[in-house]
Amino acid sequence: MSTTFSSLRYPNYRLWFGAALVANVGTWMQRVAQDWIVLTDLSDESGVAVGITTALQFLPFLLLSPWAGVLADRLPRRGLLMATQGGMGVLALALGALVLSGRAELWHVYGFALLLGVVSALDGPARQTFVADMVPTEKLPNAIGLNSASFNAARLVGPGVAGLLIAAVGSGWVFLINGVTFAATIVALAAMNVRELRTVPAAPRARGQIREGIRYVRGRTDMVVIMVVMFVVSTFGLNFQLTSALMARVEFERGAGEYGILGSVLAIGSLTGALLAARRDRPRVRLVIGSAFAFAVTTAALALAPTYPSFVVACIPVGLASLTMMTAANTTLQVSSDPVMRGRVMALYIMVFQGATPVGAPLVGWIGEAWGPRWSILVGSIATFAVALAATVWAVRRWRLRVRYHLLPRPHLEVEYLDRPAAALAA
Repeated sequence: MSTTFSSLRYPNYRLWFGAALVANVGTWMQRVAQDWIVLTDLSDESGVAVGITTALQFLPFLLLSPWAGVLADRLPRRGLLMATQGGMGVLALALGALVLSGRAELWHVYGFALLLGVVSALDGPARQTFVADMVPTEKLPNAIGLNSASFNAARLVGPGVAGLLIAAVGSGWVFLINGVTFAATIVALAAMNVRELRTVPAAPRARGQIREGIRYVRGRTDMVVIMVVMFVVSTFGLNFQLTSALMARVEFERGAGEYGILGSVLAIGSLTGALLAARRDRPRVRLVIGSAFAFAVTTAALALAPTYPSFVVACIPVGLASLTMMTAANTTLQVSSDPVMRGRVMALYIMVFQGATPVGAPLVGWIGEAWGPRWSILVGSIATFAVALAATVWAVRRWRLRVRYHLLPRPHLEVEYLDRPAAALAA
């Protein structure tokens, strides 16, 4: 088996990978259907309404993630995941039934988005850290990369299928199909060989465990840099559902099928980035910052694409840059954190990464309405470039780095740490 897919040697991870692929297809289908029904059926093509829907879905990450991280460190993650995956399936089925009944209103979708966000917030840290239960530590970067590949392979298929289904039978059926796909993960979790799962130290019940996690992260400047960069990028730049809907519907005057295609094409670059990430032994902070610069450049080109076909093509490098950045951040945090703290570290990361959406989505939606859809993308490009530049300057000064670039000989970028303790943090 090639290096890229080496984690699939482990039977439990194989079960998880296949089931997650099915569930992720359904999740991407629902995301497209949810935004499309809000934009076209339940509002007057309002970017703000789509932004509010997205914000409500991600607001619980901001409020509940620290407690979800404590649960992921305390409880058996397999059982916790069976409960959360079942909850998300029930919500999708209920929303689908409501839409098919013809009684759905905008506030109903808002309510379901909020409830889905609550369950997803509890699911996130357990799902992120459960990978470490299925593979050895040395395979963790590979398994995380393959998880991203699964997510983005689904992204390649889900939006396009959703667009076709919306046009053919309506959004309600898309929600129902998504609800059924969660059965795949529940069955896979039940079928796992529990004896082959790795025993990860559980955090004992004690007061102040959330504060303990915050202190741990604050003491790690490498983690702080990653979280600050990803907070800004997520707030202003990673609003593809919203910005793609605005560009397809308002700027290019296209329909649901063309909107779905944008998500699938974006996933081509993302899937490539995920497979490349699966080959890396250990990503570093420098990769997070470097890919943030690449994301700023590619999203600027995306915003300036003059036609729908050119916009479609420009989605590919955006997907590659964004996925490289996200996977590098996720893997670096998981690999470098203490196993007993991993759930809380990832919960704080999810809080700043996903929790930024309630702040950014309505703002980006308003910018799209007031200044035009292209500015909803450009604002993310500008903000990402600014935070990547600030992180670079701070890291060079704080960690005492010497950076050299070589045009021809490899490695092209050479980073020397003049301060050895700082090198241990950032390496």
